[in-house]
Amino acid sequence: MINKIKKIAIVGAMLILGSVFFAFKTNYFEVAKQLEIYSTLFKELNMYYIDEINPAKLTDTAIKNMLKDLDPYTNYYDEQGVEEVKINSSGEYSGIGAQSVFINKKLLIVEVYEGYSADKTGIKVGDEITKIDDVLIEDFQNNQVASLLKGSVNSSVQLTVKRQDKTFDVSVTREKITLNPVPHYQMITDEIGYIAFNKFNSKASKSVKNAFVDLKSKGMNKLILDLRGNPGGLLNQAIRITNLFVPKNEVVVTTKAKIKKWSEVYKTKKEPIDLEIPIVILINGKSASAAEIVAGSLQDLDRAVILGQRSFGKGLVQRYRNLTYGTKLKLTISKYYTPSGRNIQELDYTNRKGDDIPKFSNLNREAFKTKNKRIVYGGGGIAPDVEVKLTKETDATKALYKSDAIFNFATDYYFKNPSIAKPENYVFSDDDYQGFISFLIQDKNNFKTNSEKNFMKAYETSEKENLAKGISVTYKKLLSQLENQKLEELNRNKEEIKARISDEIINRYYFKKGEYQNHIVFNKSIQEAIKVLQNDNRYYQILVNESN
Repeated sequence: MINKIKKIAIVGAMLILGSVFFAFKTNYFEVAKQLEIYSTLFKELNMYYIDEINPAKLTDTAIKNMLKDLDPYTNYYDEQGVEEVKINSSGEYSGIGAQSVFINKKLLIVEVYEGYSADKTGIKVGDEITKIDDVLIEDFQNNQVASLLKGSVNSSVQLTVKRQDKTFDVSVTREKITLNPVPHYQMITDEIGYIAFNKFNSKASKSVKNAFVDLKSKGMNKLILDLRGNPGGLLNQAIRITNLFVPKNEVVVTTKAKIKKWSEVYKTKKEPIDLEIPIVILINGKSASAAEIVAGSLQDLDRAVILGQRSFGKGLVQRYRNLTYGTKLKLTISKYYTPSGRNIQELDYTNRKGDDIPKFSNLNREAFKTKNKRIVYGGGGIAPDVEVKLTKETDATKALYKSDAIFNFATDYYFKNPSIAKPENYVFSDDDYQGFISFLIQDKNNFKTNSEKNFMKAYETSEKENLAKGISVTYKKLLSQLENQKLEELNRNKEEIKARISDEIINRYYFKKGEYQNHIVFNKSIQEAIKVLQNDNRYYQILVNESN
């Protein structure tokens, strides 16, 4: 009887192994088949297509179109893209100390880093770089032209700069640039410290620890850790930062992958630096990935109060794979789970239909329990323990944020106002806001809603088809009404828009740290965090029974 059972078990195992091997073999054949089809198609194009083709451009287009139906985190990087990956991960590069973007064949400076070469030589946010050494920017088609600003340390680059319709030349010396993931920290009160933390590069945990230790030396015994707008980054840095506040050998995150060896349980490896200090972590809709691991794990372990708005909801883990010729593929390899066992992924890319992507938050979300038996939910990001409500963004406001209108207004404002109040005193007033609205009215091309774009497109089509006769007056009247309605819709988000403009303006005078200095005085979430930390009873009640 036992021998019979053994035989059945062996046969069953062989069948399972055989089916796995067959599935692998079938899948491998399909991959090889598609590669061969692509290879032969490419050869035919190269040999017989009437015009000269660009193999690199065609391949890049093919790869990007292949990957776009998966998820937005699975991406291919050419040699130039790989360099950007290294910079983002390491937080270091050699350049002029400014961030630029390429828009409409223009290279614009969007941030200047305090104390570096660009700042020292007078480069300003809003400047347009029209020429780098002997290279004209208008001859380029993409942002790769910005790579010309980088180079070896102590080398010089000649720039032609356009500013407010004036053009001048300047020589800038390249130097080692270090991107600090902690752009600002300070004591808010005699006992409450504040750390702003905006990226998870290789320097993240060390920078947060150094800021923490410095604040402790100044009397800090309560902490606000600001993760708002932090898009995430390196997983190991999230674990190390969590480890600063929880015991050794505590589970921080678990990953589950298709490849067994990539499914791992990540625990803290070191003794913490502080197990007792009360912590409030600030999050919003742009806190994602590694930022959500820190917030989610400390919430599950009842080690911190989470305050703000629901986070983005990225519960997926990516890994870089080396390809040939110095290129890379970043692909999603696993899902991650916080200590309570929840995955906080919001968008269900597996069941997407074109641009329609289901949301897990629209389903019955599974409940989990924290260490203190508080209820938390999977799917849909990290829900804060204390919510600070914001006015829902209108479509007009979303269109405004996607445009360059605020950036252009701040540039105009900066050159009209030689100085402003210190960050902790600066207020973008209602009168200033009306000045912004006037700025939008004067240049109606600053930003357009989808309604305006579609309406204008429909009229242009009617003109081409000779159907616009007699309707031009009505068209202009309706378009004017649309523009007026758009501005009225902005007023529904007036305070949030004022805050964005304020940040953009303050950055021009006082750099990134000035924005945080202003937030500490005027931001609603920070003020609420201070209230929570100053009320010990409320703080501990939240962690015990979520009564806030």
